[in-house]
Formats: sequence, C-alpha cells, structure tokens
Amino acid sequence: MPDNAASALSLIAMDLDVNTLFMVTMYIEIMLGLLLFFAWAQNFSKRALAWWGSAHLLRATSIMLLGLYGMAPDSLSIDLANAVLFGSFALTWCGARVFDRRNPEPVVALVGVAIWLLACRLQAFTTTVELRVLVGSGIVTAYTWAAAYEFWRGRDEALVSRWPAIFMLFAHGALFLLRTPIGSAAHVAPGNNLAMSGWLELLSLEGLLFTISIAFILLAMAKERTEYRHRAAASTDPLTGIANRRGFLEQTAVVQRSAAGAQATAVLLFDLDNFKTINDRYGHAVGDRTLKIFADLAKAHIGEAGTVGRWGGDEFVAVLPNTNREIAATVAERIRIALEHEAADIDGRVVGATVSTGIAFSNHGAFELPLMLLKADQALYRAKADGRNRLAISVPEAVMAADEKQPPSATNSVRIGRRNAAA
Repeated sequence: MPDNAASALSLIAMDLDVNTLFMVTMYIEIMLGLLLFFAWAQNFSKRALAWWGSAHLLRATSIMLLGLYGMAPDSLSIDLANAVLFGSFALTWCGARVFDRRNPEPVVALVGVAIWLLACRLQAFTTTVELRVLVGSGIVTAYTWAAAYEFWRGRDEALVSRWPAIFMLFAHGALFLLRTPIGSAAHVAPGNNLAMSGWLELLSLEGLLFTISIAFILLAMAKERTEYRHRAAASTDPLTGIANRRGFLEQTAVVQRSAAGAQATAVLLFDLDNFKTINDRYGHAVGDRTLKIFADLAKAHIGEAGTVGRWGGDEFVAVLPNTNREIAATVAERIRIALEHEAADIDGRVVGATVSTGIAFSNHGAFELPLMLLKADQALYRAKADGRNRLAISVPEAVMAADEKQPPSATNSVRIGRRNAAA
C-alpha cells in the first residue's frame, strides 16, 4: 500500500477507536430497538416492527458479549456472540417477510446460526481465523441479501422507501464480505496492521451508519404503507372493492392525460335493473351481494384495458381508451350476459338481476368526462325505456336533435339482448 494511503488510514485510526465504536453502536442499537418496539406498540398490526426491534436488541446483546473478549471464555465472547449476531440478521429477514405478508419461517432463518454453532465444535474451524471470518461474513451477507430480496419481491406495492431499504441491505452485505480479505491480509502481513486496523475501523463505522439508516428506513416504510392504505381506502368502495367515485375520477384523470394519441375512448354507464325491488323483496344482504357480483364481473371483463368504478348506489361507470364501438359493445354485452347468469340465483333465492348500459364515445383521444357521462346517461335512459337488460349507444348530436322531435317510441338505441318484460 502506498505510504500516503497508509498515513491517511493511520490518522483515521487515531480518531476512531474500535472499542469506542462498539460501545456507541451498542447503545444506539438498544435505542433503535426500543424505538421500533414503541412504534409497534402504537399499532400492533405492524408486526414487522416487532421483528426488526428484536433484531436491533439482539445486535446490542451480541456487541455486549463481544466486549467481554479476553475477560470471558471464547465460547461466550466469540462463538455465542457471533451466533446472536447472526440471529439478529435472521430476524431482519423474518421481519421483511412479515412486512410483505409472508410467513416468517423462523426455523429456516436459524439455519445460519445452527451452521455456525456446529462449526464452532470443530477444532480446525476454531483455530483458523480466515475460515471463521469467511463463514461469519458469508452468513451475515446471506441474511442481508435475503432480506433485500424479500423487499424486492414486494416491489409491486408502490412504496418509495422500499428501494433505499433494498440498496442499504445489499450494500451492507457486500461490504461485510470485505472483512474476509482484509482480515486475511492483516493476518498474512502483520507489518500493515495499522493500515488494516484503519480499514476495519471504517467498516465498523459503516456498520454503525447502516444500523441507524436501516432502522429509520424501515420506520419510513411502515409509515408510508399506512398512508398508502389510507389513501387507497379513501379511493375504494368498501363493499365492492373497486374504485369509488373519487378513486374513479383520479384514475380517469391519468387516462385523460395519456389518451391524447388514442383513436377513441368509450364511457360505459351501468345501472342495475329494479335494484330497489331486489332490496325490498330479498333484503339488503342480497342487494349487497348483487352489487358485489356485478363489480367482480365488470372488473374481470374490463381488466387492465380500462378503469371501472362504482359511481354511486347501483350505478357503475367504466372508461375504455383506444376502443371502437364494436369492442365496447362486446364488452358491455358480455358483462350483461354474465350478470344474467351469475345473479339468476343468489344465496338460494331466485333474484334474476340484470343490468342496462349506456355507452358514449369520443372520436378523438382527448375527452371531457362530464360531457361523456351526460351522453352515456342519455343512452342509458333509452335502454331503460326500451325494456331494460340491454345496452344503448349514444348517437351524434345532430341525429339526437332530430330524434327529440319524434315520439318517444322512435329510438336510436342499439338493441342487443332480449327484452325484459319487467317495468
């Protein structure tokens, strides 16, 4: 190593003392562990915080045992201390799994700890420093990278703080592997002990910074998820599980911004036929079940091709961008037929629920939702007037103006499906 680099590390070594860092780290681990437990006590549903708090307290215990080196048997100050350290990283992995609603798998998590304790019973292992450092570093790296992987698996959940957690865990695991070559170099070249000590102190400082950073990142993740769920709850209809009016308008705003280059956009307005009669005759439980069945069918048939939401009461609305008349009519007809089949018998009662649909189109990508809803509502009115259980497509304004001068029996609705005799 060049003299200037060795000198720099020697200055760092003078300012940083490993024992001091160990003591500071131990106190910080205790405080962070208690902080995580306090956050968990405020909301016991955040079980991952309890796992992560336990991990920090275990690391503090491990540091305390390591501090007994020279005053206690190696089986306590080295073997058990490292086993407790590995267990703390195992709890971090378990907490990552619990956070994303997976089983913690504590038995699997303790495999690394078991490997270490079994290896410590072998004389060749206890007398080879490089091997002990290699195995220990590998276990810590495996746990931290496993925790990073668990967070990465749940990346579909839009949490911004998830990505710093993944980076910090991966980087810490990678840096932990540096302890193996540095420890080997110090053992092989004792003349460079000052330089090696500087590197080890830097790695110890990194461990301190990591434990502080990861604790606050994990707290931020738990807080962000709570806020995300509150926002989602405010935009979701609790009965049907699809977007409520507010959520639908938010989703449609995104569609409107991205629809400038689309060829056409369809707005579908659904209204369950005779829904008040269903509620009065069979009770609100059957009525709610009917709404849930329709919402599930609408979501299944529209899928990711558009957005669907509950507009209010027994009215639902959907927006299909880049959709022509034939496709929109086909989707609406499939939903109508599916509801007629699925809601014929609900909980052993012959309900026979049906739906009427009004469809409006914008010939260009950009569209005004209020105007489209007005056109779809006019088409829906004609579908109801024609006997329900059918769909009607909005017609151009010029044709509608001429049609308004004709008797109500002269309609421009597109009749698909059989006529329902019910009024």
